[in-house]
Amino acid sequence: VNLIWGPRQRSPLYIFFLPCSFVGCSTQASLLTMSEFKPNFWTPSQWVLGLYCVYLIIPIYWLFTLAFQSNSDILGDFSILPAEVTLSNFAEIWSNPAWYQGFINSLSYVAINTTISIIVSIPAAYAFSRYRFLGDRQLFFWLLTNRMAPPAVFLIPFFQLYSAIGLFDTPFAVALAHCLFTIPLAVWILEGFMSSISKDLDEMAKIDGHSFLFFFFRVFLPINRSAIGVTIFFCFMFSWVELLLARTLTATNAKPIVVTMTRTISASGIDWGVLAAAGVLTIIPGIIVIWFVRKHLTKGFTLGRLS
Repeated sequence: VNLIWGPRQRSPLYIFFLPCSFVGCSTQASLLTMSEFKPNFWTPSQWVLGLYCVYLIIPIYWLFTLAFQSNSDILGDFSILPAEVTLSNFAEIWSNPAWYQGFINSLSYVAINTTISIIVSIPAAYAFSRYRFLGDRQLFFWLLTNRMAPPAVFLIPFFQLYSAIGLFDTPFAVALAHCLFTIPLAVWILEGFMSSISKDLDEMAKIDGHSFLFFFFRVFLPINRSAIGVTIFFCFMFSWVELLLARTLTATNAKPIVVTMTRTISASGIDWGVLAAAGVLTIIPGIIVIWFVRKHLTKGFTLGRLS
C-alpha cells in the first residue's frame, strides 16, 4: 500500500509500469504521476509578454503591408493581406533623387556623429573612471545636464552659428549638433563599464613593462567591447530618428530621410504607399547595426551602467 500511495500524495491517480515484476523478472517498477502528463500551458507573465510582442509586431506588419500596396488599395476596402502586391512604391524611392539622396544624407551624418562620439567619449570615460582631479564630478554632471536639455533649446544658437560659418545645410551641421547629446550619453555609459574594471589591471600592465598605448588598445579596449557596442547602438539610434535638429539645420542639399518623409503631401494628397515603403527602408539600417553588435549588445545590457 505504501508503494502504491506513498508517503506524499501529490495526486490520487498513479500510473504503474511493472512490465516484468509480476512474472518473476527483476525489472524495477516505474512510478509516474499524472502531473507529468499535464499540458504545459503558459503562465500569466508569459501571456502578458506574448500579447505585448503581438502589440509591437502589428504596426510593423501593417507598415509592410502598406508598402506593397497602391494608394487605391490602401484607401479602398479593409484587408489584412494585400489584395495586389506591387513594388512601384520602392521603385519610386530608388528612382527619385529626393528619396535616395535623403537616405545618403542620413547615413552620412549618422556615421559622422557616431564616429566622433566614440572617438571623444572613450578617452573621456577612461579619464573619469581612472583619475580623480579637481572638479571631476562637477564636470561629469555638467556633461549629463547637456543631455537632459531638450534639443529645441539649441535650435536658434545652432542655426545662427552654422549660418555664419557656412556649415548650414551640410551633414556636418547635423552631426555636430547631435554630438552635443550623444557624447554625454556615450561618456556616461562607458564610464560605468570602465569603472567596474579593477585598477589593478592597469598596474599589472605597468609591472609587465607594457606601454600605455599597448595596454589601452590591446588590453583595455577589447575588454570593453560590449560597452562600445552598447554605445554605438544608442548613438546611432538617437541620430537616426532625431527630427527637430535635422529639419532645422538642413534645407535642400543635406535634407535627411526623416525630413523627406514629412514632406510627402502633394496636391493629390498623401502618397501612403511610398511613405510606408520609406518607413520599411528606414528600419533596415537599425536592423543591420543591431545584427553586427548583437553579441556585445546582449552582454552589455547585463553589465555596467545598464545592468
